[in-house]
Order: sequence, then C-alpha cells, then structure tokens
Amino acid sequence: MNVRRRLISASAALATTALGLVALSACSTDTAAAGNTGKFDVVTSFYPMTFLAEQIGGDHVHVTTLTSPGQEPHDLEISPQQIAGIQESDAVLYLKSLQPSVDDAVAQSPVKTKIDAASLTTLEEHGNEVGGHAAAHDSHTGEEAGGKDPHIWLDPVRYAQVAKGVGKAFEKADPDHAADYKKNTAALVEKLNALDTRFKDGLAHTKTKVFITTHAAFGYLAERYGLTEEAINGLDPESEPSAARVRDLEKMAKADGVSTVFYETLVSDKTAKTIAHDARLKTDVLDPIEGITGKSRGKDYFAVQQANLEALQQALGAK
Repeated sequence: MNVRRRLISASAALATTALGLVALSACSTDTAAAGNTGKFDVVTSFYPMTFLAEQIGGDHVHVTTLTSPGQEPHDLEISPQQIAGIQESDAVLYLKSLQPSVDDAVAQSPVKTKIDAASLTTLEEHGNEVGGHAAAHDSHTGEEAGGKDPHIWLDPVRYAQVAKGVGKAFEKADPDHAADYKKNTAALVEKLNALDTRFKDGLAHTKTKVFITTHAAFGYLAERYGLTEEAINGLDPESEPSAARVRDLEKMAKADGVSTVFYETLVSDKTAKTIAHDARLKTDVLDPIEGITGKSRGKDYFAVQQANLEALQQALGAK
C-alpha cells in the first residue's frame, strides 16, 4: 500500500549511522539501547506490534518501539539511532507497507529474526467504502481506489492469527523460554476470541449497519461483523475528501439512518466535525488503536476495543 510520501531514505540514514556510530553509542536513547539488555531484545514498529510483543514475551523480553505515544505511525521518520537499535536487537516485529522507512531499515538490517505481521494473516484491497452493505449503494461517485489495507489488528480474529505467528517466531528465536511464549500466546488468543464474541453478540442486532469514519481503518472490523464502513478519507488518514465524496456521504447518511460521524485521536477532527455539522449528525471517537495516549479511552488494546464496541453499539442503535 502506498500510504503516503516516502518520508526518509533509510539507506541515507544507514550511511549516517555508519559514520556516526561512536557518537550514537555515547548519547544513549531508549531505542538506541534496544540491544544487549540480557533479555530477548525486540524492536517493534508501533503500538499494536508492541502490545503483542509484551503480551507474548512477558518478563523474558525487552521491548522498544519506534513510534512514540501520540505520534501518527504513518508519519514516522526513522532516525539513525533507531536504525542502530534495530541492528542491535534480537528481533524486529513490524507490519510491512504501513511505514516505508521501517521497511527499508529492516530490509537492510542484519537482525536475524524479522517478523512481518502482514505475512501472518491475509490482507485485502480496501477503498473508502467497505462491507456487505456497500454493494447495495447506487452511487459511488466519491469512492477511492483500493489498496492493501494494513489495519489487521482491529479485527480480533486476524489479530489472533498474527499473535500465533509471533508466538512461534519467539519460540524459535529464543528456545530457552519457548514454553512460556507458547503459554502466553494461548492466553492472549483466548482473550482475543472472547473479544470477538463480544463484538459478534453486541453488533448482531442494530437499527443500521452503516457507520462513517475519518479514514478507512475499520474495514476488516466491518466485514467481520456484517457492517459497512463509509470513510471520509481512504487509507491515508490525512488526505482531503472530494466534494463528490462529501455529497455522497451526506446522501447515504440520510438514506441509511446514520447518526454519527466517528473521528480518531491522532489526526485532526476538523473534517469529520464539519461533515457532521452540515448533515446534522453527532460525532464520537472510534479509535484505530495506532497508539495509546492520555486521550485514549483505555490503557491498552482490550480496553480501547471495548470502548470502540460500546461507541458502535450506541451509534448503530444496538437492540
């Protein structure tokens, strides 16, 4: 997926790292110190990968993330210090195609264990209209061409598939603690299965199946639970919608009984609130869980997903 402009040349950053390695070791940072901790050192690309590593690794892993809390992961500009951290780690866990600078750094790194979450489940082509109800719409004037959708973690079933793959990779790379990784993975998958059941039951009977979001992050979730996501923007959270797309959304909202326009915590809510105002709709938060901040409705993945479920139930008129 071509999410956004290529923000930095990882090869140039690698050259800078090679020239300044002594200086980097002198100015220690959390990421630069990702290796040689005495534990299984894992570098993760952003929060959903960090959460998996921490849950599966437990006390045996030292986890360092490349994306700071509150930073939009699509915007990550990887630094020479972070590239050095990847090189010194035992494993890197990332989601290919979400952050091009991370992809480049991982490809050129000698780290032995490279875990691409995208390879552990299936990715689908999604535009800004996703779900079973989409096919019934007569007008698609503002629909965006699709791309490979990386937001697999928002579907508990796909996220569980990724968790199993990460667990196996940890077992292979750190066999001394394989039994614990296997146990932790099983516990995490059980919790994800329970979350899937809560979503399935909680969204089974609703007045409408259509919801509007800021950008197309919830396509897998919509497909999983028989909903239709209508995104203002496509897979790029900061692209500008066309006038035709805005008109299409306003028409669709009235026809399908949509009550709410959802926005998220890490990008501007201006467009969502403008459309909601013009269409006389409410606004609420639906969090793509790309990072946990003080504005998040929960302190971890499960808490925020529960908040997402409750927000959808309210907006869709769950019975």
